[in-house]
Amino acid sequence: MAKKSSSNETGVYRVTEVIGTSKTSWEDAAKNAVEAAAKSLRDLRVAEVTKLDMRLDDNGKVVAYRARVMLSFKYAP
Repeated sequence: MAKKSSSNETGVYRVTEVIGTSKTSWEDAAKNAVEAAAKSLRDLRVAEVTKLDMRLDDNGKVVAYRARVMLSFKYAP
């Protein structure tokens, strides 16, 4: 059974979508998205990867991995 939180934390949260890219992996793409967003957003709470895709060159070779990430953060009072 889940324990109840000991704090009475309430607030308003916003969810926004960001897309990260990497030449090496989807994991790095997601990490890049979160790290870039963290530079301008405060109190990030949850990051959810919602879509993974790749960018291809004219010969069908993978040139970039992309991760679409939904981020939630708390509005400052």
